[in-house]
Amino acid sequence: MAEDKMLAMIEQAEEDLLHTYNRYPIVIDRGEGMYLYDANGKKYLDFVAGIAVFALGYGNKAYNDALKEQIDRIIHTSNYYYNEPAIRAAHRLKALSGMDSVFFTNSGAESVEGAIKAAMKYAYLKDGRGDHEVIAMEHSFHGRTYGALSVTGNPKYRESYGPMVANVHFAQLNDIQSVKNLVSDRTAAVILEVVQGEGGLIPAQEDFLHELRALCDERDILLIFDEVQCGMGRTGYFYAWQKYGIKPDIMTTAKGLGCGVPVGAFLTTQRVADHSLSAGDHGTTYGGNPLAAAAVNKVLDLYEEEHILEHVREITPVFESRLDELVSGFRCIYARRGTGLMQGLVFDRPVGDIILKAMEKGLILINAGPNIIRFVPPLIVSEKEIDEMISILTDCISEVTGEKL
Repeated sequence: MAEDKMLAMIEQAEEDLLHTYNRYPIVIDRGEGMYLYDANGKKYLDFVAGIAVFALGYGNKAYNDALKEQIDRIIHTSNYYYNEPAIRAAHRLKALSGMDSVFFTNSGAESVEGAIKAAMKYAYLKDGRGDHEVIAMEHSFHGRTYGALSVTGNPKYRESYGPMVANVHFAQLNDIQSVKNLVSDRTAAVILEVVQGEGGLIPAQEDFLHELRALCDERDILLIFDEVQCGMGRTGYFYAWQKYGIKPDIMTTAKGLGCGVPVGAFLTTQRVADHSLSAGDHGTTYGGNPLAAAAVNKVLDLYEEEHILEHVREITPVFESRLDELVSGFRCIYARRGTGLMQGLVFDRPVGDIILKAMEKGLILINAGPNIIRFVPPLIVSEKEIDEMISILTDCISEVTGEKL
């Protein structure tokens, strides 16, 4: 009867919801720690975390209590007024990022939209032209709203929606000459993910970032880092660029920033803040409302109290080592990519069947392109849970491919 009920819910969803997702055939009901439970009570080890969102795991009492307390005070006021949680959250984000100004949004895509607008306004105020361009990276992913889609370097996402809303040219990540070839007097900004997520878990190389920073400084071009997925501690640093000390002019953040509550932000240097968006240029009804900001504040509290960054740095070598054992043991896996708790295994075949088999066995995984399994677990993951994941995944690979470890 319970299975019939879950099936009925899925059928109802397919009837009522616009079919923009190919969802897996389970209805998630609740979560606890590293585990999710479906409507039938089946337990799943989660190595997706809502796509790198639930950094603190599920059912964290301190986090839940903070949200309940804020709900009882006030949820929303609009940005015509100040609210204390947003003031505090902005101040703390500035301190941990080293940036100078914060604009709260509702999502990563909205953060990218704001970042592009800020860059375009900066360029316009500089020379009065309205034909500026942006350089983005091939294989990048910045979101599905029109501005974010315009700088997403995957034609399959863009081809049905042209013309795009910005003049964008695409360079190759880690190839500085490919960027230089595209720079002109109309270039307003260069945007990239410090670690590409959807594009295959590919980190930007340190020398490339240094050369890019120097190029942007030389030409007065704004450098935008998209830290929506690789930020908030996933690489062992609050933001991935901090490992190299290569500071952007504008930075986007979201996902783990609210650990489930929809909230994002874009941050700028003082130079950009003083010479770009001004009153009336940009806005959002819900961005930085008291509930979202309370979530940000509690997330930052818990990152400090639970030593999340230190844990990520300690557990990463264990995680990488266990994944490398799979690369060595299976002919069908030819590479591991990524950094920190943002990793991928590259297969010589589509991975959809392996992911479905893992779900049958109680393990939730996600892909990044057709032949890459992506691992973005909650940042609280332990060695025990890594071993559990590896054990299940090993069986799944063997059953699907016929190979033995």
